[in-house]
Amino acid sequence: MLYVILFEDDPGKLQVREQHMQAHIDWLERNKDRVLVAGSLREGAGAAPQGGMWIVDVVDRAAADAIYRDDPFWTEGLRKSVTVKYWSKAFPDRKIKI
Repeated sequence: MLYVILFEDDPGKLQVREQHMQAHIDWLERNKDRVLVAGSLREGAGAAPQGGMWIVDVVDRAAADAIYRDDPFWTEGLRKSVTVKYWSKAFPDRKIKI
């Protein structure tokens, strides 16, 4: 099942993002079979990150809720909040080009 996970960062903890970026990237690489798409959210190109978004493929909502809990950005306190939503993809067979 596909879920979208939206993160809002704590604006006072930009240094946490900088300190733990490589650990976060490594974590995403280890979980690439479940975290299909990931990236930061910003007001515009070149602006400071304010959060992030993932599209994950997991067995159920509980797995979607659990997946981010060992990501260094979560464990080190960067994330202020998280929202998890089931995603009903309109064209299930269509692949995106990134």
